[in-house]
Amino acid sequence: MVITRHAKARAVLDDSRYVPPPVRQDGREGTLAWLRARVSRFSSGPAHARRRALLTERLATLDPAALRQAARTVTLERQGDWRGVPTAVLGAALGVADTSPVADAASGYLSGQESPASDAAVAALLDQADVPAITLLLQAHASVEGLIANALTHLTPGADVESVLHETLRHDPPLHASRRLDQHTGDEVSIDLVAANRDPEVFAEPDRFDAARGPAPHLTFGTGLRPCPAPAHALALAAGVLEALIDGSTR
Repeated sequence: MVITRHAKARAVLDDSRYVPPPVRQDGREGTLAWLRARVSRFSSGPAHARRRALLTERLATLDPAALRQAARTVTLERQGDWRGVPTAVLGAALGVADTSPVADAASGYLSGQESPASDAAVAALLDQADVPAITLLLQAHASVEGLIANALTHLTPGADVESVLHETLRHDPPLHASRRLDQHTGDEVSIDLVAANRDPEVFAEPDRFDAARGPAPHLTFGTGLRPCPAPAHALALAAGVLEALIDGSTR
């Protein structure tokens, strides 16, 4: 079943009967499959609560304002070559010196598509960091870079980057769908985030990008029982990059 309406999507995300589809638990230690079986995103119940608490504790040590400034500085140092900046900045804050394996590890993190390259990347990251730190890097990689790429299509000189980012999250979310499993029936549910974020019952002129709309009740960061644990950090990294790109274009 595909859900496209905002209210129904919220109801699913608020209901404990809906959990992430299970991932395989028999992956060889140090591989992508092994990692996916040990992160909060793909777990439920007590395991999810325990693993999410570890992420929350780690995030509490990271200052979003400092991440924003670092992302701006690094983007300017790279003369606007922003790809990889959010990962590098977050990695530095987490004590991960070499974030080059993140892209390969992240390539199959959400889909579960395993490959020798993704397994090798996970192994390389485990040599530097623990599972919570790697989790944050992988979850930030695609989502923050995707958010920046989408926001750039709407960014103009002098624009308020936070307003652009908030509306981009609603209008052009980097992740298009979120999957859940109904524990009572065994049916899989897919929440169409693009459609739900443009529900005309919730958003006026939903197909129009309007940076002046302000923060809106979009579902891009989730809601209910399993919201994204790091929306402030993700927005800070993206805002720092966009500020640098605006600043660089006006020099």
